[in-house]
Amino acid sequence: MSKDFKAIIGDIGAYAAELRKLIPDTMNGFSAMAKGATQTKVLDEKTKELIAIALGVAAHCDGCLGFHAKTLVQLGATREEVAEALGMAIYMGGGPSLMYAADAMRSFDQFSTKV
Repeated sequence: MSKDFKAIIGDIGAYAAELRKLIPDTMNGFSAMAKGATQTKVLDEKTKELIAIALGVAAHCDGCLGFHAKTLVQLGATREEVAEALGMAIYMGGGPSLMYAADAMRSFDQFSTKV
């Protein structure tokens, strides 16, 4: 079973836009929280995204894997850096995390290819 992470985040993006119209206060609150959490003070942006993709694995969230893999590619993360972060997710989460870590790697590879 292969997942198309570009399609997954495209679908989520479309419905997130709908939610922004329907529940603007909630979506604005989420955006403010995201802005605060992603500010770089001590940790750089790539490190925070590596943490985020590992947490996406832990939460079994396909959308999280797609959005954070795409950002990691844009930030110039290497496959090895992503794999090492995924190793920590597997260590902490066992077999179920291994299944999602494989999908996270697939997602990173899909965004890395210029197709």
